[in-house]
Amino acid sequence: MKEEILIKELKEKYPKIEDWLLEAKISGLGFEEYFYSKNLIPSREILEIKQKIYNLPIKTFEIDEVIPLEIINKIPEKTALNYKILAFDFKQDILYLGVVDPDIPQLQEKVIDVLKHNLKLQDVKLFLISIQDFYVHLEDYHNFDEELKKLTIDFRSQRGRKTEEKETFAIGQEVIGGEEGPIIKMFEIMIRKAVALRASDIHVEPLPDKLRIRFRLFGDLKTMVLLPKDIHQPLINRIKILTNLRLDEQRIPQDARFRATVQGREIDFRVGIFPTINGEKAAIRILDPVIGLKKIQDLGLNDYHYEIIKRNIKRSFGLILVTGPTGSGKTTTLNALLQEINREEINIVSLEDPVEYKITGVNQSQVRPEIGYSFANGLREILRQDPDVILVGEIRDEETAELVTHAALTGHLVLSTLHTNTSLGAIPRLMDMGVKPYFIPSMLNLVIAQRLVRQICPNCKEEIEVPEELKGEIEKVLKDAPQKFKNLTVKAFRGKGCEKCKFRGYIGRIGIFEMFEMTKEIAQAIGKGLTEAEMFELVKKQDFISMRLDGIIKATEGRVFIDEVFKVT
Repeated sequence: MKEEILIKELKEKYPKIEDWLLEAKISGLGFEEYFYSKNLIPSREILEIKQKIYNLPIKTFEIDEVIPLEIINKIPEKTALNYKILAFDFKQDILYLGVVDPDIPQLQEKVIDVLKHNLKLQDVKLFLISIQDFYVHLEDYHNFDEELKKLTIDFRSQRGRKTEEKETFAIGQEVIGGEEGPIIKMFEIMIRKAVALRASDIHVEPLPDKLRIRFRLFGDLKTMVLLPKDIHQPLINRIKILTNLRLDEQRIPQDARFRATVQGREIDFRVGIFPTINGEKAAIRILDPVIGLKKIQDLGLNDYHYEIIKRNIKRSFGLILVTGPTGSGKTTTLNALLQEINREEINIVSLEDPVEYKITGVNQSQVRPEIGYSFANGLREILRQDPDVILVGEIRDEETAELVTHAALTGHLVLSTLHTNTSLGAIPRLMDMGVKPYFIPSMLNLVIAQRLVRQICPNCKEEIEVPEELKGEIEKVLKDAPQKFKNLTVKAFRGKGCEKCKFRGYIGRIGIFEMFEMTKEIAQAIGKGLTEAEMFELVKKQDFISMRLDGIIKATEGRVFIDEVFKVT
């Protein structure tokens, strides 16, 4: 019954769903867990369909939400794992229970009835949760600093070093007081914690007298723990062993990748080892598709920009560029566009350096310049693969720019990135790379420029006065705005800080954008050799929404911090 409804609901969007269901049966996993482990269908889509089947309320968790230990521990972790259930709230003798699959055998008799009896509950209320939320919040059973404290003591005891009972350990404070077994476990805990917190990177950094572990959370680095200096080299060696790097080489940088199963799915990790005066530093990029692969709807686009993108990805040829500095989310936007375009009847081929996220149905290839397989060489071969859509990770040189131009002019839709600060800056940049000015109007469809800003926590946001020092700048932006925004009543908000956002006042990051489509006027301006500034004066008359204006609009909507908009644009 469930599979029939699932196929009915998802067949049009996912034509291979029947094959995937068969693969799930062969693997011995439930279909939802299989889809999640292979990153085939987002958990929230499955959750919405389950609600139609079971008619139960849904429990969704905020990005930073943590289930308190005294609540989650009302169900033993082993029971939670066996039945895919989590206790997430408790009040007035009622336990609120999140379940992945209400049809699991003996859930009522072995779990719910036993809970009611043992805890003397008035009732147990069932809520549907996604498999993703289940695995994320399974981590809430564990205390990060206490686990590392115990492993540090184990490590030192094996080395014959004593850790005094009075020595303390806490997140953000040094552990005074960690051989291979404890180190292996310690690294696993770091990986597990980083994935649960949705960190993008882990930094293992030797300081003169200690080892610092930092996670990059929503763009900012945060110290998670300071460990004793004697943990440093064993931990670096563990990372090298995992990635088959040379243990005896400590003078030059090394890089590699490894894959681990975390929270029920396989995740790739990219590792860079770098020599410093205090010893080797490791930076580990977490390539989690659940976090890194976003849909267009998750990027933070307002309707006016979403319509531009929808219009342009339907075109059968031409170039779509995403621009911005390093760390502005260009790859995330490109992957979101690919997922929107991806259909069975279209052949999509990508050249990436590296392939960060695997997208089912896309023929992805990683360039290897060290053996002569560059973007330019790869592009020549791609054109022999009968592609409809081509993704080139980055236009880096004149040869690649020339081949991208040729592909876009000969019936292919090409997506790529470029390092420019503004959308209009892509035009002179392409010219600098040798693209003839008369080719640009024919081949360039759309340029998207973007930055990432923090998203205000919707649970604790409050309106504040617009900063006095920004009022003059805001007036300048609105003066050049399209007519419908000229009289915008600008507002500012902040997050007070609450439990849901861990008292930070923000949850995650979203993009602010500016986009321009090729028009007859811009084509003529390129032909006349107008500068970027002159072209900007031209597009202002064409309902052009600058990045700064997009940020002001989102700040007025209470989504982003207005002062941060002006810092990044």
